[in-house]
Amino acid sequence: MSSGDVVVALDVGGTGMKCALVRPDGDIVHAERHPTDAGRGPDAVVRSILEVAEGLAGKARADGLDPVALGIAVPGVVDEVRGVAVWSANVGFRNVPLRDLAVARLGLPTALGHDVRAGGLAEARLGAGQGSGQLLFVAIGTGIAAAHVVGGVAAVGAHGAAGEFGHILVRPCGPRCGCGRPGCLEAVASAAAIARRYAELADSPASAADVARRAATGEPTAVRVWREAVEALADGLATAQALFDVERVVIGGGLAQAGPHLFDPLRAALRERMTFHREPVLVAAALGDQAGCLGAALLALDARPHP
Repeated sequence: MSSGDVVVALDVGGTGMKCALVRPDGDIVHAERHPTDAGRGPDAVVRSILEVAEGLAGKARADGLDPVALGIAVPGVVDEVRGVAVWSANVGFRNVPLRDLAVARLGLPTALGHDVRAGGLAEARLGAGQGSGQLLFVAIGTGIAAAHVVGGVAAVGAHGAAGEFGHILVRPCGPRCGCGRPGCLEAVASAAAIARRYAELADSPASAADVARRAATGEPTAVRVWREAVEALADGLATAQALFDVERVVIGGGLAQAGPHLFDPLRAALRERMTFHREPVLVAAALGDQAGCLGAALLALDARPHP
């Protein structure tokens, strides 16, 4: 590849799209953000994705760069082989052939991937997971999801649904999850769940970040809510370690911004749960909210046909 080659990369979320032109070495030469505005419906979101991608490709050419591929990461269930966004609660996709639509519009080799798996791929190759052959990337924000990365490749699963870590059952009699089942990890330990639980106990609204800060000062209700979340996360990670035996767990997403207030008690709680399994190294993600975009670019480079 030449020094002027770039990949057009989009990380599509329910509220916004993080977009970039990325060199093959992972250097971001231009970045943009656009609203997804999923409330307009999935057809409008698809139109926005294609328009933004086309605009970025045009920007690259205007700057003397050569867009050689397009990578798109979306939430939900993604069939990466067929390039189809199968299902997404956040965006409303139902069997959208997004890769074919993008190829028809831009004429670029295109890869479609899952947002969290893309983030895990980027952390494994470019971020906090470098040097780890077996990695679990866990994104904790409004929801919880994960990516199991082996040898720099994120596992997709038989139906494109691998990594739904937030739906591990951790509290059988716990709060009902958005999926309809009670006691999922996401219903107890996500940022949204922490905020709901605190509001329920304290009769006062607070974000997960607020709860973390208040717990650090010793406020009893915040301490209780934070401890419940950490214990549930440790249970989920212990289950994951029993299944995957990874070297490293990389924690990203909004909750990771709590820093030592999350990582110190989480490490201790996870250590308590280890018996014959090896304790994984637990670290914070390094790429921030650019991970999904960088991962989309890597997927596109991996899928691009080589002469």
